Amino acid sequence: MRNASKYQMKLLAVLLCTAALSGCSLFSSKKKAEPEPAPAAAPAAAPAAAAPAAKKDGAGFLPPGESGNVAIDGIVVVVNDDVITQRELDNRIRTVTLRMKAQNVQMPDPADLRRQLLERMIVERSQLQLAKEMGVRVDDLQLDRAIQRIAEAQKLSVQDLRNQMEKDGTPFASFREEIREEIIMQRLREHEVDSKIQISDAEVDSFVAAEKAAAAEQFEINISQIMVRIPDNATAEVIAQRRARAEEVMRQLRTGADFAKMAATYSDASDALQGGVVGWRQPERLPPIFAEALSKLKPGQVTPIIKSTGAFHILKAVDRRSLADAAAVAAVQQTHARHILIKVTPTMSAADAKRKLLELKERLDNNAAKFEDLARLVSNDGSASKGGDLGWLMPGDTMPEFEAAMNNLKIGEVSEPVETSFGIHLIQVLERKTDDVSKERERTNARQALRDRKLEEATESWQREVRDRAYVEYRNDDDKAANSAANK
Repeated sequence: MRNASKYQMKLLAVLLCTAALSGCSLFSSKKKAEPEPAPAAAPAAAPAAAAPAAKKDGAGFLPPGESGNVAIDGIVVVVNDDVITQRELDNRIRTVTLRMKAQNVQMPDPADLRRQLLERMIVERSQLQLAKEMGVRVDDLQLDRAIQRIAEAQKLSVQDLRNQMEKDGTPFASFREEIREEIIMQRLREHEVDSKIQISDAEVDSFVAAEKAAAAEQFEINISQIMVRIPDNATAEVIAQRRARAEEVMRQLRTGADFAKMAATYSDASDALQGGVVGWRQPERLPPIFAEALSKLKPGQVTPIIKSTGAFHILKAVDRRSLADAAAVAAVQQTHARHILIKVTPTMSAADAKRKLLELKERLDNNAAKFEDLARLVSNDGSASKGGDLGWLMPGDTMPEFEAAMNNLKIGEVSEPVETSFGIHLIQVLERKTDDVSKERERTNARQALRDRKLEEATESWQREVRDRAYVEYRNDDDKAANSAANK
């Protein structure tokens, strides 16, 4: 029953942008992975062998039974024991082009867009293969629930969402599989990266002390970035080539080039095709070298070229705003509540659930039954065994609709049926209290800030390691050349 908004937003983001590109991000403190031997070429040849007509230069498959040479698809890249076909790449280019235009991001050159998306697909494919090896799966029921939440977040029914996707030229079946793959990769990242992030009490103490020592006025900056990656174990010559690339970007920016277009064309960061938009960040959540450079900028200005461990960066301070001093407001209202939940299913419509709960409410209002007894008998929630008791709830702990209805109740009062994405609820408030939780919240916020910082760095490093371990064979000479040039 707890708030699922963060999970919803992760899924909703799929509608606006595709999964992250490889390479360092603005926050990368790149760790060098131990080089591993590439898999033998023999296993990777299996997909090509399955298509006799496929040639090294990407010639197409032939339909069964045909002896002519009319190509209907072609292999663009072999990734381990899988392939990326020309049709898949064309579909991705078409989808991303539509999204970039909808977001008013200036389009990069077609060759640059193709290179960026092909690298992204290689990263995705290598992660999905790893997920398959580890047994990470998302069944149809879980997928249906996720899509239901995406639709609800946009205040649409699933059918309305389907109509919208197909109107935009995206088959709903393809959209479902895109969501499935995004959830699989998210679960893989949670297992491989998130679960391994550890924050000690000493780190929290240091962070809190540093914050208190900082200036009283807190602020955050809306940041965009262009990042030119430096390959692992790069020679001095390669590093000089990458710096020259960054200097060319800076030269174009100084002559009036659009920052978003330059990011989409040249940046190796995962946000490149969103115009390099990183979003709002507090300076203390940035690596010191970036925070110092950004602190000197006015909105609209860009930093000089900044060299980090694994990349050259150009940052833009899009805007700046002050933060509400939430820590000064120490009093937080908490509510002790319980509920009865009836989930909406193919055999239990929302109307039937509401009708049943209204009958239960009437019994409660007439003192003909006890709330906890009805919860144990009827509720579809894990709290049923505790009589529906949810314990003490803080603001943001529950769904917005649930919280709004709960806050309007008097102590002991039972609500009308309340609908959320979990189902239909009856809510009763048992008691309320106001606690001074400023220190607890301060430490919680500090721990989250440290976790965010470590997670950014660890995720980018892990994605690069997975990509570097993959056996990748380009079947098109132009793609080979583009990949070679991008890594110089």
